Amino acid sequence: MRVRATELAELSSPQVGALADASAVLAVPLGATEQHGPHLSLSVDTDIAVALCERLSVARHDVVVAPAVAYGSSGEHAGFPGTLSIGHVALEMLIVELGRSAAETFEHLLFVSAHGGNAEPVTRAVAQLRAESRDVCLFMPRWQGEPHAGRHETSMLLSLHPERVQMQHAAPGDTRPIEDIWPLLRTGGIRAVSASGVLGDPTGATAAEGETLLGELAEALIRDVDAWLARVSV
Repeated sequence: MRVRATELAELSSPQVGALADASAVLAVPLGATEQHGPHLSLSVDTDIAVALCERLSVARHDVVVAPAVAYGSSGEHAGFPGTLSIGHVALEMLIVELGRSAAETFEHLLFVSAHGGNAEPVTRAVAQLRAESRDVCLFMPRWQGEPHAGRHETSMLLSLHPERVQMQHAAPGDTRPIEDIWPLLRTGGIRAVSASGVLGDPTGATAAEGETLLGELAEALIRDVDAWLARVSV
């Protein structure tokens, strides 16, 4: 029988209270709703964040997975249909208020943010929560290679949700190294460098490669959480 993650939304209030009394960690997946080229769903970043939190919960039975925050700071994807961005200020405020509320129940809070555009506001929000003496950990998965809707993200979605991948529409976008196009991205967003919204070449993506990468990212998350909680318990 497959072990399932412990999902907050599926539990009753007393059940959550019992877990919190036993020092459970609340893991909050942070994603985005934004374009990922013509071949991937808008849910990519959220799907990855949720998958990592669920794998952590299976590995550590003291981890409860909160409903995902599926809106992020995605202004760089403006102009592509379907992108829904709440911007830096709103996201930072959302995370601070969510963290304050969650800390009323849970002693330990973990945010897993799988959208690069969330990095600055989420980092500031976590710093604010820590300054308020809340125990908060932040994990942002990173990998070498194509940053957006390319081979890596396409492979992970083929592993997680193949029904959301339309490989017949997969085509190379801007394949230059991210450091070469960063100034253009900062000033003009994705449209300034890629008409399709793809940074990289998704055509060689495979589910097997995606599962391997997800496994590596989950292992990194588990190591970080193990080390964090070991320090807390001292």
